[in-house]
Amino acid sequence: MKKIFFILFGFISMITWSQTEDAWVYFTDKPDATYYLANPLEMLTQRALDRRTNQGIALDEIDVPIATSYVNQIEAASGITVLAQSKWLNAVHVQGLVSAIENLEGFSFVSSITFANPYASTKTPAPNIHRAPINKWEKSTYTNFDYGMAADQIEMLGGDFLHEQNFTGEGMLIAVIDSGFEGVNSISGFARLRNNNQILGTYNFVTRDEDVYIDHYHGTMTLSTIGGFVAGEFVGTAPDADFYLFVSEDVSQEHVLEESLWVEAAEEADRLGVDVINTSLGYSLFDNPNHDHSYIDMDGATTFISRGAEIASSRGMIVVNSAGNSGNNDWHYITAPADAVSVLTVGAVYNDETITNFSSYGPSFDGRVKPDVCAQGGDAAVINPSDELIYANGTSFSSPIMAGVVTCFWQAFPDKTNIELMQIIKESADRYTTPDEQYGYGIPNFETAFITLDTTYIAPILTEVNVYPNPIKQTQKLQVNFPEATKASIELLDITGKSVFKTNTNALLNHIQLPVLTAGLYILQIKTANHTSINKKIVVE
Repeated sequence: MKKIFFILFGFISMITWSQTEDAWVYFTDKPDATYYLANPLEMLTQRALDRRTNQGIALDEIDVPIATSYVNQIEAASGITVLAQSKWLNAVHVQGLVSAIENLEGFSFVSSITFANPYASTKTPAPNIHRAPINKWEKSTYTNFDYGMAADQIEMLGGDFLHEQNFTGEGMLIAVIDSGFEGVNSISGFARLRNNNQILGTYNFVTRDEDVYIDHYHGTMTLSTIGGFVAGEFVGTAPDADFYLFVSEDVSQEHVLEESLWVEAAEEADRLGVDVINTSLGYSLFDNPNHDHSYIDMDGATTFISRGAEIASSRGMIVVNSAGNSGNNDWHYITAPADAVSVLTVGAVYNDETITNFSSYGPSFDGRVKPDVCAQGGDAAVINPSDELIYANGTSFSSPIMAGVVTCFWQAFPDKTNIELMQIIKESADRYTTPDEQYGYGIPNFETAFITLDTTYIAPILTEVNVYPNPIKQTQKLQVNFPEATKASIELLDITGKSVFKTNTNALLNHIQLPVLTAGLYILQIKTANHTSINKKIVVE
């Protein structure tokens, strides 16, 4: 029996060694570190250095470029192809025969090798794991040409309040890392970005060129929720921000290489001084099932992309990422890099603030709250490559909607660090004290967050509103009479401050059917679109 075992083991070993595999080869050091740290403009732009200074983040060896001499020696090795490289993780992504990759351990500057297939080097056959269909984004869309289609998704977060304070993203840099931006260079929905020279640069890390406009439509739609603009019909959440557009996703396949390409894109965003990264991508399952991640890997410290995202945050950027669209799949968890500790992970709700069925679940494997927050991703308004205003579903859209508002918020408080801002955003959310596995901390209120930080802000007082009858009987409709047609939110609180009813209205005279209420005293809070407000005491008999 022992002899048979060794014969079988040897047979498996031979097969494994003859296979082409992907791996990350990690280096021991950065021999040019002293030079680069003494000459920081050789590795980062002045804007990137300023962002570090503003947040008190010191330069270190992580910022130093990977050693070219090491990369060249790996590339020259027999049977090895270098597909990507990361200075942050001091590693190269290689492809080759398992035997050729393992031979790289002979280089003195190679510290370790990690195979994408964890069983490639140990000669242990992979277990038979059930795999759900790969689904990186929701594709359900339908056309609708109503005016102001983006109103709900902006107002839900209080983004309109930030805009009214003239915080629209001006002077801020956003990198959108996605699959392709078809039509962004031509259709009218992005004319404002082009005419104002708000697209500062592009790069396709898949094809290694600057063309990002022909590969796919997904980035077009995600970008539209931040920077799209159609007068009188649609406004993105940060319409005056500047953008870098990067492609890291190869739509022709689902390959672990895409994680490495994403890290390359994030490193370039850092070099250029980007403030906020939005990425509506996530990774768990691949075309090669031996490369699949399991839930145990969703701990923020295992996958290559999540480790890179964590470093991105440590450099002073805010990384906003979709939670994933697997909520109704066998794999219903968040995907990488949404599991990273310092990534602001965004789930999806409908415009009535109920969770969508596709929004992926947390927590992270190590028990942290994920997703962190939610925004509208069900029936989200977007612009497609045909220059149509449509509604679409996916955390792919809740993430950039959030990223744009986060950008405007940071514009308002540039002295805050990325970590401080994210904490304030979470604390403003409606479930902060009772987070769960799908809402996370809930839906942030950026008006609340703004007022928390800006103690000098005083909301105007609205006086010309009549509310009657008062007292009101339980079967009656409450009438709220405004002096002129206006949009307002109306919320009824009991004497403990608990919300018992909430609605939005847009008319001169509003007849509001309240729910059945216990007799007693209530406070009616009325807030108009320009954020004037008033409280009225209501007695229910």
